[in-house]
Order: sequence, then C-alpha cells, then structure tokens
Amino acid sequence: MDADEAEIRKLRWRCRRGMRELDRLLERWLDLEWRQSPTSQREAFLRLLDSEDDRIWRWFLAQEAPVDVEIAALVDQIRTLPH
Repeated sequence: MDADEAEIRKLRWRCRRGMRELDRLLERWLDLEWRQSPTSQREAFLRLLDSEDDRIWRWFLAQEAPVDVEIAALVDQIRTLPH
C-alpha cells in the first residue's frame, strides 16, 4: 500500500461520524475529489473533519454558515456532488 492510500484509509476512518448521512457526504467527497484537490482544499477538508458533528450537520443543512470561507466553499461543493 502506498502512502497516499494509507492516508486515504486514515481519512476514511475520520469521516465516520456516527451519523450515516454525514458519513456518506464526507466519504463521497473523499472518494471523488481528494486525489485531485489542491493542498488548500485538502487542508479545508481536514479542518472540516476537526469540527464538531452537530455543527457540520447544521452547515450541510444550511442552518448555519461556517466562518471559515474555505470550509464554507467546501461544504457547498460537497452538497452538489452527484449521489
């Protein structure tokens, strides 16, 4: 297993939030976008994963907006990914 695959496996574990809908949103972005994403977007994803689950969920439901503009853009992107 190469280093990139090992990192993705660790990230997949961090995407497991205990709420199936949230898990799927985060894992879908990881599967579809992580490999080709620029460093700044990857860093925003890591900050997103460091956030509290209930806050992340409110961001995806558009009940709140992240203060971090890069996370806000990422949440918008994740919302529009194909299912």
